Amino acid sequence: MTRLLSRGDGTSRRQVLGGGIAAAAVALVSGKAAYAETVPTLRIRRLAWAGIRLQLPKATLFVDPLIDPAVWGSTLPDELIGVDDAVGDSVVLVTHRHSDHADPAAIAAALAHGGTLAYAAGTPPFGGLPDRVRQRPCPLWEPQLLGDFTATPVPASDGYGDLQVSWVVSGGGRRIFHGGDTMMHGGWWRVGRQFGRFDAAFLPVNGAAFSFRQPTTEEPAVLTPKQAIAAATILGAERIVPIHYGIAGAEGYAEMPDLLDSLRGASKPGGPRVAILKPGEWLDWQG
Repeated sequence: MTRLLSRGDGTSRRQVLGGGIAAAAVALVSGKAAYAETVPTLRIRRLAWAGIRLQLPKATLFVDPLIDPAVWGSTLPDELIGVDDAVGDSVVLVTHRHSDHADPAAIAAALAHGGTLAYAAGTPPFGGLPDRVRQRPCPLWEPQLLGDFTATPVPASDGYGDLQVSWVVSGGGRRIFHGGDTMMHGGWWRVGRQFGRFDAAFLPVNGAAFSFRQPTTEEPAVLTPKQAIAAATILGAERIVPIHYGIAGAEGYAEMPDLLDSLRGASKPGGPRVAILKPGEWLDWQG
């Protein structure tokens, strides 16, 4: 039987130890609360088509911004959200060089006052950029420190076999995934093991088939809604935000019908939640 040692004031050793543990627990909780208060809040806005904006108090990061109406013309009804109001350090990430993901006008506007343009290693350099823009070719799997953000290019599969990456971006205590217009591929598991979980996965969902190159095929060259849910599940994403959809009447380009209903129907209880944002809307982390 353990004998309790008493202090002169009648307080037992067990009481002293218990009080110390309680005080330490309170200090730990208080420290966590103080840390949470000092971590800047990440805000994310959906832009047109596949674009998104990540906003911290002193830094702005864009992925695949699009503002040029000539790219899709009247076939894309999305509002083309401006990107010329970046706050603090400015960064643009592009997933690949197709004009609807690497819009020169959007890149120039976002980096009008300088900043960093990051893209996959092996991508040809961009011309006609504003002064003080730093171009950064990025090898796969190598984290890039970009001011208040960290961005890592990870594998993607382009519908035409062109060079494409997806991006893992961390900042403000959050981690997100941006999938450009990738197809289904076998790299999701490694990305999920290495970086998951994700607070949000921004994934293409339109399952587009196109006939710009011959011979044509009716097979989807972009993630379908069902595939996007599967990819988000493998990644360990808390929510999926659909991007890269809404084209109607483009010659040689056909989206799947009723794709948002299909996306909702493919989601399962306990899996990634579907968070649909219109261009210009900000993600609600509580939703």
